[in-house]
Amino acid sequence: MTALADIVVIAAAEAFRGDGEIFASGMGTIPMLGARTARSTFEPDLLVSDGEAFFVGNELPIGGSDKLVEGWIPFRSVFDTVWGGRRHVMMGASQIDRFGNTNIANIGPFARPKAQLLGVRGGPGNTINHATSFFIPKHTDKVFVETVDMVSGLGYDRAGTLGEWVRRNHRLPRVITNLAVLDFQTPDHSMRLASVHPGVTAADVQAATSFELVIPGDVPVSRGPTDSELAAIERLDPRGLRHREVS
Repeated sequence: MTALADIVVIAAAEAFRGDGEIFASGMGTIPMLGARTARSTFEPDLLVSDGEAFFVGNELPIGGSDKLVEGWIPFRSVFDTVWGGRRHVMMGASQIDRFGNTNIANIGPFARPKAQLLGVRGGPGNTINHATSFFIPKHTDKVFVETVDMVSGLGYDRAGTLGEWVRRNHRLPRVITNLAVLDFQTPDHSMRLASVHPGVTAADVQAATSFELVIPGDVPVSRGPTDSELAAIERLDPRGLRHREVS
C-alpha cells in the first residue's frame, strides 16, 4: 500500500510539471521534496535551491550538505527573481478561501486578533508576481474558510481587479492537502476538487471545507509514485521526514 506522504509528495511534484527552467521554491519538507522530485524525474530543467543561498546541480537530500553548486541565490537576489516572474513557490496557508485568497498573518480581527501568526511575509509579492501553490497538511473547515481574516496572498477575484501585468503573472496552480488536490480551473476561478487521495471521498473533502467546492461528476484518485519516482523520493528523503507532515 502506498504511503499517504508519498502520494502527497507526487501531488506536490506534479504542481511543477511543465514549468521548465524556473526557480522551483518549496517552503517546508514536502513542498521542497516535491520540487526536488520533479527535478529528479520529469522536470529536469527546474532550478532548486539548498534552502539557503545556492542553486544545486545534484540530487540533494533533505537536510543534506553534499551539494554541487550551480548558482548563487542569496536572499537579496530572490527578490529579483520574484519580480521577474521566473519562480513557482509552494508555501503554506493558515486560511484559504474559494478564490485562493490566503492568510498567514493573524486569526480574528486585525485590530485585536485571537492569534498573531507569521505576518504577510512574502505572500503579496509571490502571488502578484509569479505562480504560487499551497501545501496544507491538515484539511479542515478552519483553514478552508468562506472569508479569510486578513489577505496575505491574492486570490483570483482580487487579482482580476488589478492591471494586466498582475492578471498575466498571477497564477495559483494547486492546493495540496492530506485529503485531496484542488485547483481553480473553473470559469470564475472558484476552487475545484481535482482529485481525492486513496480512501477519501468527495463528500469527506466537502465536509472539511466551509464553502461550496466545485466538484466534477467523476473525481479521480490521486496517483501514487512510479517505481522510479519512489526511488527518487527515497534518495531525497532517506530519513522519511515526509511521513511526519501528513496523516
